[in-house]
Amino acid sequence: MTPAVEDYLKTIFLLSTRGEAVTTSALARELHVSSPSVSAMMKRLSDGRLVERETGVHLTAQGEREALRVVRRHRLLETFLARVLGMPWDEVHVEAELLEHALSERLEARIDAALGHPTRDPHGDPIPPAAGAHDESWGRSLAGTPAGSRFRVERVSDRDSDALRYLGEKGVRPGVVLEVGEQEPYGGSCRVLLGGEPLALGQVLTHLVFGTVVEGDA
Repeated sequence: MTPAVEDYLKTIFLLSTRGEAVTTSALARELHVSSPSVSAMMKRLSDGRLVERETGVHLTAQGEREALRVVRRHRLLETFLARVLGMPWDEVHVEAELLEHALSERLEARIDAALGHPTRDPHGDPIPPAAGAHDESWGRSLAGTPAGSRFRVERVSDRDSDALRYLGEKGVRPGVVLEVGEQEPYGGSCRVLLGGEPLALGQVLTHLVFGTVVEGDA
């Protein structure tokens, strides 16, 4: 399980759980490598019985277990960096990418215990348990949520650090409730109220925010 193999397995897992096609071009884009490099790694992963390629690219049971191990370390590290070191939530992802491959099982367990066994990272992403089932469901996107709805933010995608920084500055974080207003036509902004204060969020931003519609004052 080299760092490169772990990166591929994690990326395949994240693409598939976001409902995106796991293609050579998608993997090359996400991992910043060439298409021939992706093809070579796919053969290696297939030979190692970590992926199946009969109808697209899919993780085997073993491949998914390995991917979840990496995702768990990554999200625990993000939580540690944010809570203990006070790093901004738009910076922890890059640092966790570097550290996740060097984290031992012993240190992982100590970090987990020191943090009180967190179930979600600073972005609201669920942290896979050390053992047992894991639910990676994303909920609904703020984009397209009907006007008049009360929307509780549960996850904010960390794929765009600049957008994440902006949302954080505006207070759009897991746990807050947004009152959804009208969507401006032709791809315009979605107007929301956050703590009674008006806020306009463009389409790029609303597609990064996920949660559930809540009733009443919940």
